[in-house]
Amino acid sequence: MEKYIDIFINGYKGYASYLWSEIVNPAWHNYFYWLIGISAFFFMLELLKPWRKEQAKFRKDFWLDFFYMFFNFFLFSLIIYNAASDVVVNFFNDALSFVGINNLAAFEVMSWPVWAHLLLGFVVRDFIQWNVHRLLHRSSFLWEFHKVHHSVEQMGFAAHLRYHWIENVVYRTLEYIPLALIGIGLRDFFIIHIFTLAVGHFNHSNFKLNLGPLKYIFNNPQMHIWHHAYDLPRERRYGVNFGLTLSIWDYLWKTDYIPKDGRDIKLGFPGSEDFPKTFVSQNLHGIIPEKEKPSGDSKT
Repeated sequence: MEKYIDIFINGYKGYASYLWSEIVNPAWHNYFYWLIGISAFFFMLELLKPWRKEQAKFRKDFWLDFFYMFFNFFLFSLIIYNAASDVVVNFFNDALSFVGINNLAAFEVMSWPVWAHLLLGFVVRDFIQWNVHRLLHRSSFLWEFHKVHHSVEQMGFAAHLRYHWIENVVYRTLEYIPLALIGIGLRDFFIIHIFTLAVGHFNHSNFKLNLGPLKYIFNNPQMHIWHHAYDLPRERRYGVNFGLTLSIWDYLWKTDYIPKDGRDIKLGFPGSEDFPKTFVSQNLHGIIPEKEKPSGDSKT
């Protein structure tokens, strides 16, 4: 037990040191500034060529979503996730060693050409995420957390990263073993993540781009807007267009749905009018029963 306590403490200190280094030492591999740069790029696109021209430049809840971006990718890891995940990974590896498994990697992909293991890692990760996303809609327990993301009323790039911290745990936990099996390294994960971050911002942006045949491969704002539609047919009540980066999974499994131009459709879900509006109350949703939630918290 003492070993895991030390791992937790060192993980907390290590991530705090890493985050500070990211901020004070800009570099091409610095995720902090990649997030800022990609966000600024799509914000400029929204300003220069908005799809919904009547939507305010700083749309409803823009600053709330802006805070979510940094919370989910930095503060949450600093506060708990990175240290806790170090403990879980070490415990998991110790358990494997106990039964005689010393290396979880089933494929030596790092010996492949760089483009090949990047492509494999990207496709495997995106397929896992597509299935996890469907699970968030099918499970009534997980849906309560996923409601945070669907509480967006006006779409913009920053809405991409408005989600409950529990989703961080669910996605990363279910991704770990499959990606470990194919031996995806940190360099690969960084490159893949930057690409998927950019596409995710694009999907949620107030911007229109005609992708032509590529729309059947890559997700886009005109497809993803329907994933956030308030009103869906009964047979589609568990959601549509679950792709995060790739749209091909939805076309293959018949979960695609674009009945018309969705530029001005109502966003949210039945009951979203009464959903918590503040950062604190949203992140307590699904954990603390409604009657026990603190009231009067101010929007971050």
